[in-house]
Amino acid sequence: QILYLKPPWTLANLLKCYKKHWMAVFGYVVPRSLLSTIECLSKHLCADKPFDSSTVRILLQESKKLLHAFSTRSDYNGILPQAYAEVTKLCETLREQDLSEDIMVLSENAACEKMEATTPNLQSTEEKELHPSFHAAQENRHQEIWSVLEGVWNTMNLYSIELFQKLDPTAVTMAAKASFEEAFLGLQKLLAAVKDIREGIGR
Repeated sequence: QILYLKPPWTLANLLKCYKKHWMAVFGYVVPRSLLSTIECLSKHLCADKPFDSSTVRILLQESKKLLHAFSTRSDYNGILPQAYAEVTKLCETLREQDLSEDIMVLSENAACEKMEATTPNLQSTEEKELHPSFHAAQENRHQEIWSVLEGVWNTMNLYSIELFQKLDPTAVTMAAKASFEEAFLGLQKLLAAVKDIREGIGR
């Protein structure tokens, strides 16, 4: 009698034997649709590559399906129920591990959310602390701008008096110099008048 693979058999050898004789032998013992289970186990367990947790979960479930299918025919002296119990135990261990990881992730997310909720409060507190100095700096800036404009006005007023004196010394009377505030109000009136003129032209 010719053997496909001689014993002792490894797990890879057993899976190869299953695939080789599935239609002629094992397909009459268990549902033939379980060939996909054999192929899945063979693909991953014979690849000699590390598994991630999702792949391990799939392999355990496929193994349970295969063991359950064969156990309906015979318990093979108690070996199949024992193997099924061990695989079930591994599934429970993996489920507990996943649950603990989920709890850790939830805890980390809760901590991050707490930090995110605290950060705006800290920022608003810092902003409140900065507000007085910010307003003081802004006020100083306004004073500097006002001082520059007033200096420009004084210079222009002085040059205009000198200019008119050069043109006609007898016609210029030394009137009191208008204040910068008065000049600013006059400028606003002038702008309003120009606006009215433009609107009149537009009609």
